Amino acid sequence: MDTTKTPDAPEAETTPADLTKAEPAVEPAAGLADAEPATAELADEDLNDEEFADEEAAAEEPGHVGAAAFGIVAAGLGAVALSGSWIGGIVAERARVTSQLKLSQAADVNAQIAAQFVDPWHTTALVNGIFSALALIIGILALALPALASPQRTLPAWVRSVSWAGVALGAVGVLLFVLMYFDLLLTIPAPAMS
Repeated sequence: MDTTKTPDAPEAETTPADLTKAEPAVEPAAGLADAEPATAELADEDLNDEEFADEEAAAEEPGHVGAAAFGIVAAGLGAVALSGSWIGGIVAERARVTSQLKLSQAADVNAQIAAQFVDPWHTTALVNGIFSALALIIGILALALPALASPQRTLPAWVRSVSWAGVALGAVGVLLFVLMYFDLLLTIPAPAMS
């Protein structure tokens, strides 16, 4: 290669402004140019707002604290309704005292039996029936709570089990209330006829 100057060629004047004008535009490599539009298309097609919201909701661990609390309360109320509560005992004792105060000295045996046994029995049945009905309602509400919030959510197995236990105990308690209140479970003690 010849590196000598030829005398005929005029020397070109170059300034820094001419150099910047003369620089060719650098084009990105073919692989990079193709990758950018594909990424933009992928982002537009695959990640729309609805799917992103669904993925975000699925990623969040749903809290079932309310349903769990309702299920535990329902099971507790159902157990209290079947075993009896101190409220039921107090109300039954009050009914007994009130009935005895209304009796006169000349009251017949049936009135005395009603004052001693029937009124407290019915009052106890009524209090236990209220607890049972509350257990039944709260248990059903605990099972229905996720469906009211968002239908695709399901409760954990232990929450469903406790809620169903509350519903079952409440249903048995309501049945026992009906049997006790209408004297179908045990008959009223009757005086012996002589």
